[in-house]
Amino acid sequence: MPGRLESVLCQSILSYIQTNMRNKILLFFLFFGLVLCAQEYPVDSIENIELEEVVILSQGRDSKGKHAKALGSIDDYLEQSSAVNMLKRGAYAWEPMLQGMTSERSVVTMDGMRIYGACTDKMDPVTSYVEITNFSKANISSGSSGGVHGGTIAGSIDLVRQKSGFGDKLLKGSAFGGFESVNKQKILGSSLAYTGPRFFGNLDFTFRDADNYKSGGGKEVLYSQYRKYNFSVISGFKIDERQSVEVSFIYDRATDVGYPALPMDVSLAEASIGSVQYSYKGLSDVFELWETKLYYNQIKHVMDDSHRPEVPIRMDMPGWSKTGGFYTKLSGNYHRHNFGLTLSGHQNNSLAEMTMYPNNPSEPAMYMMTWPDVNTVYGGIFLEDKVDLGSHFQIDFSAGLGLHHNSIESTFGLNSLKVFYPEMEASKTRSIKSVHTGFNFHHKNWLFGLGGGFSERAPSVSEAYGFYLFNSNDSYDYVGNPNLGNEKSLGAFLSVRYSLPKLRVKWQVNYFHIYDYIIGLPDAELLPMTIGAKGIKVYESLENARMLNTDLDLEYRFVRGWAFSGKASYRYGEDFAQRRLPLIQPFHYVFGLRFERKNWLAEVEAEGSSKNERYSSAYGETPKDSYMVMNLSVSKTFLLNRQKLVVKLGAENIWDKDYTTFSDWNNIPRPGRNLFVNLIYHW
Repeated sequence: MPGRLESVLCQSILSYIQTNMRNKILLFFLFFGLVLCAQEYPVDSIENIELEEVVILSQGRDSKGKHAKALGSIDDYLEQSSAVNMLKRGAYAWEPMLQGMTSERSVVTMDGMRIYGACTDKMDPVTSYVEITNFSKANISSGSSGGVHGGTIAGSIDLVRQKSGFGDKLLKGSAFGGFESVNKQKILGSSLAYTGPRFFGNLDFTFRDADNYKSGGGKEVLYSQYRKYNFSVISGFKIDERQSVEVSFIYDRATDVGYPALPMDVSLAEASIGSVQYSYKGLSDVFELWETKLYYNQIKHVMDDSHRPEVPIRMDMPGWSKTGGFYTKLSGNYHRHNFGLTLSGHQNNSLAEMTMYPNNPSEPAMYMMTWPDVNTVYGGIFLEDKVDLGSHFQIDFSAGLGLHHNSIESTFGLNSLKVFYPEMEASKTRSIKSVHTGFNFHHKNWLFGLGGGFSERAPSVSEAYGFYLFNSNDSYDYVGNPNLGNEKSLGAFLSVRYSLPKLRVKWQVNYFHIYDYIIGLPDAELLPMTIGAKGIKVYESLENARMLNTDLDLEYRFVRGWAFSGKASYRYGEDFAQRRLPLIQPFHYVFGLRFERKNWLAEVEAEGSSKNERYSSAYGETPKDSYMVMNLSVSKTFLLNRQKLVVKLGAENIWDKDYTTFSDWNNIPRPGRNLFVNLIYHW
């Protein structure tokens, strides 16, 4: 079977490349990869290839504030990854797209905890309920390697908690504030951290308040305001030298959130996220760590249009999501093997309602369940092993098997869906499988990675059970399909990295051949519910779809204190009939010049994109012009005995360009010129 899978993958990739041989950008990346593979340089050895991409989120005491905007949101930080695009419906709560795929095809966790959004319009991705002070980094796994906590096609993003840990007694803290001119955003917050030999604790608070932002040219973008605050605490207690317990809690509340790309806003988005973790280190000579976590989270999300001056009909759309789960992981080393075994499970309940109020008060209101009180139960086992075959070779392997069960708890919701599917059952159970293998080779300063795998995912709650969900981007109502099967993917990756003391270059490519690709298709026999909608789309499974992602990343330190960096990426997606897939990034680039000397840091950056001519008109997309914007930032760190003050000033979109990108829902414009200041005081 593995040989057959490799053959199918190779034939698919070769056919895909031959079909699109005219694409000059793709040829450039492929040619560059061949050049890298052909050259030889006698240089020193370097570390083993990392199988995950790591995005640093923390701006802690020892950080020099190297991120252009230190007090940016987690969305700003994740967008720096070449694997992530952010889908924007406004200035708040961007949806992370991993490897060019929307959030249904990826898994986002917080310290391994599964969390489900409560909005049918995806106005509250998991990342919208946290702050950069809550987490230290994001581990990004692509494709089948990311299936440790559930079925995925694109991969996974795991946000890792910020914590001081055990050590010598030390109390430290910080206070920070910021302001941004483009939307008059005010940022305030503080954090406190205690480290001790048997106890540690971290406490932080962040508040953000923003008005409507202005696009290039100074035009106000209405309904783009927001206000939120976030409170977080984590503490640990050491039972003995081997055993410890950690308790974590996050409370996040956003109000008055506007979404200019949608017909509705949000009056409340609230999340409570808690967990208890037990760790046992050094079980034996083979088993190094046993870690078990219990967690629970609940989310409430309320959409309303009360601040919109003119709407065809008034609506309230509240949603609730409650998730409880666990995982237990055993990891260790045996000879050349570095292995891990994870058992995990969770139960989620998703419920969303819609009430429509006619303009004539004598007419009755209309009520429906857009998510019909759906329970999702998942339990799985995941095995991973990294085998060191010598000083130059490494093989990694992972495999997962899970059971996924859906059940509709509302009789009213079930009967509503039976209008479309008279024979449907109230519950459905399916298995979720994944397997991944990779081969890594390093010689002197060269690192090569090659691998592939198979993965599956179950349809999301919206795809299987959604009831009249309006998509403002293509103006269709969407209806779920409980008869959908699993979506499946064969994936392959290739990466090459070359490093010198002053130069680092990395090129990589990912290919996905997705079977039973789930997407909404028009059904002319059904009538829409939303006033002004073009029609109804029902989720169906296409025969297959293909996606290719490639990116180049380099950094060159040419003079002491000076460094040039550059990133370039491109994605391509089409279905079995060679029709364009929606929301596919065109050629995108970022390059910058950074100067660092003692306590000064300055950076100028150019970001841009080619013209987007490969758009999907069937899904409401239109062509986008090319653009380039310039950003500038400078920071100074003042040392005050044992204390530190970081002052960062910057300007984004210096030339106040009016532009929009492929990932801006309904073509909402990006912010214009933005002057910002960040102040971070550490003690």
